[in-house]
Amino acid sequence: RMPVIAYTWDHFQKPYPFQADVVVSIDDVIEQKIDALHQHTSQMYEWLPYNGGYLDQVPEGEAERRAWLRTFRDGRFRRAADQHREKLVELYGAERGAAVQYAEAFEACEYGAPLTEENLQTLFPFFD
Repeated sequence: RMPVIAYTWDHFQKPYPFQADVVVSIDDVIEQKIDALHQHTSQMYEWLPYNGGYLDQVPEGEAERRAWLRTFRDGRFRRAADQHREKLVELYGAERGAAVQYAEAFEACEYGAPLTEENLQTLFPFFD
């Protein structure tokens, strides 16, 4: 059986802007998320900074890199929450959706199974 496949949020506008189908609060796990990203050394501290033109900003020490990554990624996760606030409110309810600070947004991909109400509840049972 084909699984649901999803794109993660980005800022690209072509061929069409990202359309969030699911937005998940990561407020309770933001530090774990940063810890997980921190384990991808070549991605977080070499390839992305090189391509982005900010390789010279990456610190050398382990603790310094982790702190830098936390600061660097903070904006992305906050923007995801802010830009997809309506979907957060729809999925979590008005009070909780309005309070989310950090989020990840996903768009269902046509290459996988469709995202239905049934499998949405199976995959994300924590929505109100």
